[in-house]
Order: sequence, then structure tokens, then C-alpha cells
Amino acid sequence: MANAFEVKNLKFRYPKNAEDTIKGIEFDVEEGTVFGLLGPSGAGKSTTQKILSKLLEDYDGSITYFGKDLKHYGKEYYEEVGVGFEMPVHFNKLTAMENLAYFSGLYQNHIDYEALLTKVGLYEARNQAVGEFSKGMKVRLNFVRALLNDPKMLFLDEPTAGLDPKNAKIIKDLILELKRKGKTIFITTHLMGDVEQLCDKVVFIHKGKITETATVRDLKLKYGKKEVKVEYYQNEELQTEVFPLDKIGDNKAFLDIMKGQTVETIHSGETTLEDIFIKVTGEDQDA
Repeated sequence: MANAFEVKNLKFRYPKNAEDTIKGIEFDVEEGTVFGLLGPSGAGKSTTQKILSKLLEDYDGSITYFGKDLKHYGKEYYEEVGVGFEMPVHFNKLTAMENLAYFSGLYQNHIDYEALLTKVGLYEARNQAVGEFSKGMKVRLNFVRALLNDPKMLFLDEPTAGLDPKNAKIIKDLILELKRKGKTIFITTHLMGDVEQLCDKVVFIHKGKITETATVRDLKLKYGKKEVKVEYYQNEELQTEVFPLDKIGDNKAFLDIMKGQTVETIHSGETTLEDIFIKVTGEDQDA
């Protein structure tokens, strides 16, 4: 497939800042994939997303959107782009339906947002004032609003933040459904579980520079340990042994445990994305 975005030597500085917030980053976003931009607070994630969604335009470097310079797009760009901001902004005195009707009227293309309200569990509250909604309800309504124009390109900032596991799964399932339909989704998040479940490719950014680019699988292979830890019972006492993963099928000690002992657990040395986050950015993901 083609690249939705090709970003080359992107730099950006806010007018009052002494140095660049974005310092010459480069990456591609392949069409029909879920792309994750990860990093600690202040790393440049939101700034990059605002540039790609044309909320910030005074940047240096090159950005193409499906082969065309992003700066050459006008208002027509927003007809095929959807944005879900981290902090949902709604008209609190209006109902969910009234909010969606208003924002839907800004676009030429429209979706059946009543059906989508049903999918995210808000249909019963559709005629309720949004000011009475819980935080999680507002987050779900924000997701629906981002899809009103049936966007080709979707930007989502912390799409499941503030949601309980059940509703977070609903949103993640819908994101994967959109991917299957050929949509391109650009996600910024601190939630590594979301990254692992959703993203085809991830880029880590720290202090305005990219520190790592890879698939989730390749990251785990690069930073994980090629070993297997086995917990087993011997003489009614729990024992632990660690074996190298290479040629483990020929490892006599490992095979003896498998055949002769009661095995409690087996774990590979695969590292977590939280650990990888800290290694490649030098900071905790909640910083």
C-alpha cells in the first residue's frame, strides 16, 4: 500500500520558545495501518499530531499526504480527516444527538451516528444533556464525533483514557474494525496495553527526537531476553529455573523438568512495552 504520510526532517518551534519542540524527525505512516506515536509528556507527540492535522502550519521540513505536499491542501483536507482530542470538548447544554447533529453539519460526508452511538453504549443517553455525562461517556461521544465525516485518516489522542476495561475494549474493537475497512489511524497514547493490541508500527519520541521505530514484535525481540523461566514443584517445594531459549529442545535439564516434574508456569523472557518505553525514552510512561 501507499504511504498516507511521509515526514522528512520535520522541525517546529513555538514563537515564545528558545529552541525547537520538534527537532528534525522522520517517519512514514502506511495506509490502512494503526500507527502509534509514543513518548513522555512534553516529548512532542501532541505537537506532531497538530501539525499533521493542520492545526499548526509554521513548520520546517517536508510532509506529504498521499504524495501531495500537506501545505497545498486547503479546507478539503478536513473532509477526509477525523480528530479525537484527548480532552473532549462538547456543548454541555445540548444533548448527545444535538452535539452530533451540529458537528455533522460541518461536513459533506456523514455517517449513521445513531448506529455508532449504539455500538459505544450511548444510545439510551442520546437525548440526555452532555453536561450530565460521566467522563467515560464524554470520551465515547468524542470518539463518535471524530468519525462523523467517515474519515479516511483518523487521529486519536488517548482514545481509551478514562474508560473502564469493558468500554475501552469496545473502542479498541471499533478501531480495529476501521483498520479492516482500510482506514489509517494515528494514535498517541501513554497506555502500552492499547499499543500492543492496536499498533502495527510505533515510533518513540523524546525531547523532540525519535529514539526508536519498529513493530511491537520487533521491539520485544530487540529488548527482551532469549530465555525461559520455569516454575515447578519438586518434593512439594516450588522451584525456579531459567534456561536459554536457543536450542531449548535439546536442553536435557529443561526436558527432564518437563517430563518428570509438576510444572506450575512457563514464561519467556519477553519484556513489557512499559519497560521498553523507559529504556528508549529514559522516563516512566506516566511522567
